[in-house]
Amino acid sequence: MQNQHPHHHDYDHEHEHADWHFHEHDAAHPHEHGGVTDYMQAVSAYRKTFASKQDVLDHTPDPAVRELMLRLEQLGVDTVFDRFDAQKPQCSFGLAGVCCKFCNMGPCKITPKSPKGVCGADADLIVARNLLRSAAAGVAQHGAHAREILLSMKAVAEGRLSLPILGEKKLRALCQAFDIETRGQSSARLLNKLADVLLEDLSRALPEDYKTIRALAPKERQDVWDKLGIMPISAYQEVFDAFHRTGVGTDGDYRSILKAFLRCGLAFCFTGVVASNIGTDVLFGTGHRATSKINVGALKKGYVNIAVHGHLPTLVSEIVRVGHLPEFVELAKKHGAKGIQFYGICCSCLAAMYRYEGVIPLSNAVGAELVLGTGALDLWVADVQDVYPAIMDVARCFKTTVVTTSDSARLPGAEHYAYDYRHSNIGDTEKLARKIVTRAIESFATRRDVPVFIPAYEITASVGFTAENVGEQFNHFEKLYEALRDGRILGIVNIVGCSNPRVVYERATVDVADVLLENNVLILTNGCASFPLLKLGYCSKEGADKAGDSLRAFAREYDVPPVWHVGECIDNTRSSGILAGVAACADCAIKDMPYAFASPEWSNEKGLDASLAFRLFGIDSYHCVEPPVQGSAAIEKFLKEDTKDMLGAVMTVNTNPRKLGEQIVADIESARQKLGWR
Repeated sequence: MQNQHPHHHDYDHEHEHADWHFHEHDAAHPHEHGGVTDYMQAVSAYRKTFASKQDVLDHTPDPAVRELMLRLEQLGVDTVFDRFDAQKPQCSFGLAGVCCKFCNMGPCKITPKSPKGVCGADADLIVARNLLRSAAAGVAQHGAHAREILLSMKAVAEGRLSLPILGEKKLRALCQAFDIETRGQSSARLLNKLADVLLEDLSRALPEDYKTIRALAPKERQDVWDKLGIMPISAYQEVFDAFHRTGVGTDGDYRSILKAFLRCGLAFCFTGVVASNIGTDVLFGTGHRATSKINVGALKKGYVNIAVHGHLPTLVSEIVRVGHLPEFVELAKKHGAKGIQFYGICCSCLAAMYRYEGVIPLSNAVGAELVLGTGALDLWVADVQDVYPAIMDVARCFKTTVVTTSDSARLPGAEHYAYDYRHSNIGDTEKLARKIVTRAIESFATRRDVPVFIPAYEITASVGFTAENVGEQFNHFEKLYEALRDGRILGIVNIVGCSNPRVVYERATVDVADVLLENNVLILTNGCASFPLLKLGYCSKEGADKAGDSLRAFAREYDVPPVWHVGECIDNTRSSGILAGVAACADCAIKDMPYAFASPEWSNEKGLDASLAFRLFGIDSYHCVEPPVQGSAAIEKFLKEDTKDMLGAVMTVNTNPRKLGEQIVADIESARQKLGWR
C-alpha cells in the first residue's frame, strides 16, 4: 500500500454526502410490482445450480479428494458434502436475506401476504440489516485474529513472552510510516509503540483519525472515503454500532445501514487484515521464496504427524520450533517413530510454510475431514476460525487426538491447552507448546493399530511471494509494469476466499484460473482458494504451460510460476502491496488499473468483507456464489451497480465459473482500453 500522510479534513453534512447516491427509481421494493414473486423465482433458479456430492465426485479437479470421499463413504463417515445434500432444499427466505430474527416478536419473513415485518421493516431494511450484521461478524473474526497478534507484540516488547523480533527492518519502516521516531529507539520500544497505535485503531471509542488508514491508504482513496462519510472510528466501534443500529426500533433507513456496512469494510481491511499482517511479519518475519510439498501424498507414515489448523501464529510458531528440538525428536524415536513432521490446514499452515522448513500444506477448511480420513494424523492442533465441529466425529473414528488452543474456540471431546481468556499465561507459550508436542508423541504410540490410507498425489510448489521480494526482483515493480503495459500480461487478478459446497469443490476456482491464464492474466493467490492452485501445479514453475503465449514467456524469462502464492488470508495486504507498487509505476490510481479480485467460492462473513475491502479500493470483485440479498432489488443494485459511482467498483456474480472468468477478462480489456494500452 502507498504510504501517505494527508491532513485530516472536516466536511459539513451536505458535502459529506455529496457522492452518496442511490438510484431508487430503478429499483422497486420487492413487495411492489410482483417483486416477491420475482425474488422467489430468482432464488429457486439459483438453488438449482447448487452442487451435489455426486457432482463433486464427478468433477473435482483433485483426484485425491475423490479417493478420500469414496474412502470415507465406504467407512460410513459423513462429510461436509453429505451434510450439504441433507440440508436441501435450503430456505428460500434465508438465501434471499428476507428472514429477520433479531427480536422475539418474529421471526419475520417477507411474502406477498406479509410485505413487512411485525415492526414494519420492509425487505430493503431486513436485507440491509442482515448484510451489516454479517459484515460486523467478519470484522470481529479477523479483528480477534489481529488482537491476538497485537497482544503478542505487547508481550514480547514488555519481556513477558520470549520471542525474537524477526522482522526488525519492516518494524522500523512501518514506524516511520506512522510518524513514530525511530532514531535511538530499541526494537522492543518500537514494537511496543507500534502495537499501541494498532490497538488504538482496534478499540478506540473517541471519534479520532483511524491512524492505519491515514498512514497507509492512498490519498485518492482517503478522499473518496472522507467524502462519502465512511471513515471508521475503530474496529470495536463499528461492530458495536452495527449491532446497535440493527437492533429493535433503531435505524430504519436502509441507506444508513449500508453506510455502516462500508465502514465495517474499512475496519475489516485496516485492522483485521493490515494490522494482523503487520504484527505477523514484524514478529515472525516475512518469510522467503521457497518450494514446498503439497497435498495428502506428502503425508509420511511412521512419523509423529502433527497438523495445525486455524489462523493464529504465536503458539503455532512455538509448537513447530519445539517439535524440531533434538530432545523431542529423540523422544519420538524412543516411542518408535522416525521423527516429527508438521502439516497444515487452512491459514495456519500457509503462514508456517513461509517461515519454517518442512511444514506441508494439505487442504483448506472444507477438506479437513478428508485429511483426517487418511488415518495418518496423530495430533490435530485447532485454534480459531474455519475449524468445523464435525472434525471431532472423524477424529474419533481414527483415534486422532484433537487439541484446542484458544478460549474462544472449544470443541466437545477435544483436549485444551490454551491461553486463558485474559491471556495472563501468555508467558507460558513454550510450556504449552511442549505439552502439545509431548501429547502428539503419546498419541502416536497409542495409534499403531489405525489403518492408514494415503492417496499418492503430491506436487512441489513455489511459494513465498511478497511485495518486498517482488519489488526487488522486478526493479521496484518497473519491469512488472512494463510487461503489463505492453500486453505481455493482460491484467493482474487476486484469487482468494474460502470454499463453498454450493459449487463443485475447488472446481470453480480452477475454472476461473484456467480462463485467466489462457488470456495471459497473472494471478496472485492466498488463503483457502490457493489450495487447489497449489495442489494442481498452478503455483509451480511448470504451471507456465497452462498460460497463454506471452504470460508463459514472461514466467519463463523470470523463472516464476504464472500464479504467485502470497500466503494466508491476511496476506491480501501483500497482494494489495504488489498492485499498489505497479500502479505507482504507471502513475495511475489503483481503480483505473487492469486489476480484479475474485473469490469464486466464498462462504462466510470474512469473505463478504474481503471482497468489500477490495471494492472500497476501486477493484471489482467476482464470484460464483450469490450474497443473501436477492430479496431486495435496492440492496442487490447497490452491490452490483450503484457502488460504481461511489467507489469505482462493483460486485459481479455468475454461477458459471468459465463465464465469470470471461467477464473478468472482458473488464480487464476495457480498463486497458481506457488507459490507451494495447
